[in-house]
Amino acid sequence: MGEATGVERLYRRRRRLPGVFFGTATAVLAVGLLEILGTDDSRLRRWGLLGLGLVFVGILVKVPLDHYRAYTRVTADGVTAQWAVRSRTWTWQEVYDIRVERVQGEKAGAMYPTWMTYLYDFEGRRYSLPQVTDWQLDDPVTEISVLRLDAAPHRGLRWEQRHDVEERIVRRTAQRKARIQKAVWAMALVIVAAVLVVSRP
Repeated sequence: MGEATGVERLYRRRRRLPGVFFGTATAVLAVGLLEILGTDDSRLRRWGLLGLGLVFVGILVKVPLDHYRAYTRVTADGVTAQWAVRSRTWTWQEVYDIRVERVQGEKAGAMYPTWMTYLYDFEGRRYSLPQVTDWQLDDPVTEISVLRLDAAPHRGLRWEQRHDVEERIVRRTAQRKARIQKAVWAMALVIVAAVLVVSRP
């Protein structure tokens, strides 16, 4: 549980990143490095090492930075989320819901938490709440259930679903998935184009 006094809570790093995170990240990078060094094309090897370096920065620098710097603070006035380099505060009247959701993916639990907590506003936007995950809490579902009860008097609103907001959440979820899919395809095209360029005789 976060450090709590009434509704006030501070969710910060209480545990280290799981050892399996570093093991999995190291294995992925090692396989990529072996594949790159195994090629006879010096240009392809150079670009491959550059790309692998960027992945290395993303995995082994950004993730621990988020882990050690980020926190979520809850007060009678609202919720503040501090990420690696930015922060945001919502008053309780701006908070539509706080939900614990299971993260999909075969690497859940190894490269990222299995359960994460999200704040939804009345426009259907979703924001992750740092450190309110199963990596830091024994039971985030129960923790958030208790938090919602403690926060109810400060909201002035009941925790109830609204059809119009739920529609916005569904619409924004579909848009987010579409953006991710487009980004993946764009990245794949860039990689293929780079390989074709450096492979020319």
